[in-house]
Amino acid sequence: MKMKKEIMKMGMALAVLLFAISCSDFDEINVKPNAFTSDEVSAKYFVTETQIQLYAPNRYPYWRAQLIHWDRFAGQFCFGFNGSWWNDGLSYTYDSAYTDAAYDYLSGYTSSLSAFLNFVKEGGELENQNYYAIGLIMKGLYYQTYTDVFGMVPYSEALNPDIITPVYDSQAVIYEGVINELNQAMEIIGSSTVTGEGVELLSNNDLFFGGDLQQWKKLANTLKLRMALRAQGAPGADFANAAITEAMAADLLVLETDNALMEKDTEISQWSNAAYGDVWYNFGVGSNWTVGKTLIDYLQNNNDPRLPMYAQPIDGGEVVFTEPVEGPGVGLFAKHVDFILAQLDNVGVSYTRVDGTNVDGQATVTINVATDTPYYVGQPTRLNSLIQTHVKEALFSRPAQLIINAKNQGNDIFPEIVFTAAEGNFLQAEAIVKGLATGDAQTLYQNGIRQAMKIWGVDDASIETFLATESIALLNGSAEENLEKISVQRWIAAYTDGSEAWSIVRDSGYPSELSAGVSDYDLYSAGTLNGAYPQRMRYGTGAYNTNGPNTEAANAAQGPDLQGTTLWFAQ
Repeated sequence: MKMKKEIMKMGMALAVLLFAISCSDFDEINVKPNAFTSDEVSAKYFVTETQIQLYAPNRYPYWRAQLIHWDRFAGQFCFGFNGSWWNDGLSYTYDSAYTDAAYDYLSGYTSSLSAFLNFVKEGGELENQNYYAIGLIMKGLYYQTYTDVFGMVPYSEALNPDIITPVYDSQAVIYEGVINELNQAMEIIGSSTVTGEGVELLSNNDLFFGGDLQQWKKLANTLKLRMALRAQGAPGADFANAAITEAMAADLLVLETDNALMEKDTEISQWSNAAYGDVWYNFGVGSNWTVGKTLIDYLQNNNDPRLPMYAQPIDGGEVVFTEPVEGPGVGLFAKHVDFILAQLDNVGVSYTRVDGTNVDGQATVTINVATDTPYYVGQPTRLNSLIQTHVKEALFSRPAQLIINAKNQGNDIFPEIVFTAAEGNFLQAEAIVKGLATGDAQTLYQNGIRQAMKIWGVDDASIETFLATESIALLNGSAEENLEKISVQRWIAAYTDGSEAWSIVRDSGYPSELSAGVSDYDLYSAGTLNGAYPQRMRYGTGAYNTNGPNTEAANAAQGPDLQGTTLWFAQ
């Protein structure tokens, strides 16, 4: 695999970087890594690691940050079937162990990013302005995720090795600062297409674009548009409108060849480059998950051809629901069973039902679902421990095999989504519908759907049929109705990119059934949010241990360090 080869090529350069990061005198080494003496050492050998550590880190944060939090807050994956280790209230109830893993992962990435930028900046040991531009764009990708997850985070002082306890910046400052740095990166790149000659030429080490600087420039501009649209209307976001106008006038990621999809290596260790399959197959059924009801319903109700690419049909067969022996579940047995069966009824699953009693006198309901018809059933998000025993795995869809394939088996694995051409089209349509730009929103919207489907291998005929026949493919309503369609399609296209899908829900309010939260605690988990939708993650304990006064200052400015505190862009 290409990624494996490039990681192996890093050789001495990566060894030096790891030494620098682990060294107690990192501050000095970070600024002046004088161990580099070979003419064969190039900044290109650090690009691969900088990319995978952000988008596919080792299994620990991949599991605890992306899967346990973001994918599930996005309403796209669920725990809590009857064989799962957890009910689906996990992470809606604050747990420091899980939160710390996510915080340490994102906050810790600063060290790798700082080292790279200091290597390639003017006067750095590996000085190269084109690599510096790439570093600034990586910084933008990183900070958009980092601040969208936690809110205020260290930014203006974070990459200064002389400052041990950096201040937390407001999201307005971070967003405007990132947009300015993206502008700087695009100016540096200009009309250049390559990073240099000989050992300076970036090609296979770049897992996004194979070293094509014009693609990096498009990525920077499309990220600029995303952030400007997210900021637009928020307090202190006076910079947003001008940034939207500028971005709309320049090249964006819009074509199939523009996708930034990071290939998953199927061979190297899960401690170098993790995948969903590292969780799915390494721990038995207890760590497995299902696909959320909201996502399955949108796909199924609109004849979306991505349905079999996103999810697997249910197993079906015979399933027995048994009344609990004691506890509140006894009185809720009928309600719980009716709720589960309603999920089958809602999508037209054919089954037989027999009510009875077992030898211990407990009520039972036995259903038999035919296995000769493929049915797709999404699991409702955030089900609690009371109903968990009745959430039978055989009745709900698992993710498609391409998503959860095990590594080291020679099977393809769906790539990491960095940024897509679909998003570039949807963002333009959104700007136009909001009256912030001019153009053909309908064409851009359908191009977005088209590109989103192509990523998953949907054939052209099925795509065009969908666009021609489904009302969800038409921006034919009010401005708000059209914005809802765009937001939902962006959310669907962000499947497996949980942090971005979650941000879309918080920013737009769509899908509304997710953003509304839950209220029936016979079925759903209230968590520490009292049923509300999670608006952010709490800071990790490391933030208080190493930078306590500045963390507390951020809480005073932003609001309490709680999952329910609404962030700046969503106000």
